[in-house]
Amino acid sequence: MPELAAPAGVDVAVTQRRTVRVLAAGQVLTGVAFGATLSLGALLAADLSGQEALSGFATASVTLGAALTAIPLARLAARRGRRFALTTGNLAALTGIAVVIAAAAVRLFPLLLVGIALIGAGNAGTLQSRFAATDLATTARRGRDLATVVWATTVGGVVGPLLLAPGELIGASIGMPRLTGAYLFSFAAQVCAFALYVLVLRPDPLLLAQRLDQERSASTPTAPQTDRPALARFAMLAVAASHVTMASVMAMTPVHLSHIVAPDAVTLAVGVTIALHVFGMYGLSPVFGVLADRLGRIPVIVLGQLLLATALVVAAVSSEAPGGVLVALVLLGLGWSAATVAGSALLTEATPLADRPRRQGRSDTLMTACAAVGSVLAGVILGLVGYGGLALWAFVPVALVCAGAVFARIRRA
Repeated sequence: MPELAAPAGVDVAVTQRRTVRVLAAGQVLTGVAFGATLSLGALLAADLSGQEALSGFATASVTLGAALTAIPLARLAARRGRRFALTTGNLAALTGIAVVIAAAAVRLFPLLLVGIALIGAGNAGTLQSRFAATDLATTARRGRDLATVVWATTVGGVVGPLLLAPGELIGASIGMPRLTGAYLFSFAAQVCAFALYVLVLRPDPLLLAQRLDQERSASTPTAPQTDRPALARFAMLAVAASHVTMASVMAMTPVHLSHIVAPDAVTLAVGVTIALHVFGMYGLSPVFGVLADRLGRIPVIVLGQLLLATALVVAAVSSEAPGGVLVALVLLGLGWSAATVAGSALLTEATPLADRPRRQGRSDTLMTACAAVGSVLAGVILGLVGYGGLALWAFVPVALVCAGAVFARIRRA
């Protein structure tokens, strides 16, 4: 794809570096906010519903909320820019946090799911940050810039779950419902992220990229960018299937840990396990970004599937050992990271600039909708065949991506 040429007065390289820094800072903040939701959602759902089989509805709700809003937010970004879409997501998450706390106070399970779905809508906005990092990126650095923003989630994503215990102490001291204290940190982090995007994310990367593309086309007529829809569909499959594998196992881990650790250690065990899982998801993303730029997108997607498969084997074999579950969750995060970074970069470069927001929105919708269904089914499977059996069932999407990679390599060749 031809690179964007800057008009006088615009240094695209400097603007891109600043954009990546701002997006990375925003990911730190939203990572703190979302970390509590990952850890507490299943526990709150089981507590308010009184049935552990319904605990998967928490992850299903957050992913369904993201699925329903991914395309509208992508269209909003195409019309108004990334900044407007990101801040709209922040406002949805803030509303959702308030609803979750209210639902816990009145012990109303359906209201809890509504609040979690609104937080999921906020996460749909957060997911766009990785694509915003590619709007002005060169082909040689697209994977690295995308991965840098994904990596920044490590800080917030690891810190968020570790705030569960202090959050509970603070929440209890001011009379908040049980298991909701950590949402105080989530609310504050979302407010800070909103202010950051409004004040600092200027110029808007997508609007600038669109303007530069229009000016380049007007001044120097060139052949239209190549659209490779088959390759884009494989990228969507890789991202969605990897997300389903990760989300279905991760969603049931807090409930499973509550059965195999002492009751007074559940909150700590869940917090540490999810924190290290999130570190696996984001901590090595720059490494996978570099590998995707140097080795190619498809080989790194396959590497992600190998890591996911290893995680599932460990989870199946060591399902009754908290240490084994922790190792499996870290490997699960690493596999997700490799596939998501490489798949998102592949989707971007396989799609002309004018079509990217729409296709990126569809990818996020597919990813989150499939994960919502997978999370609900995971709760049922957990009840029928246990955590080890759930890990074995999660091999199905991994096999689909590996088969798709073979065909994608053939078509690309």
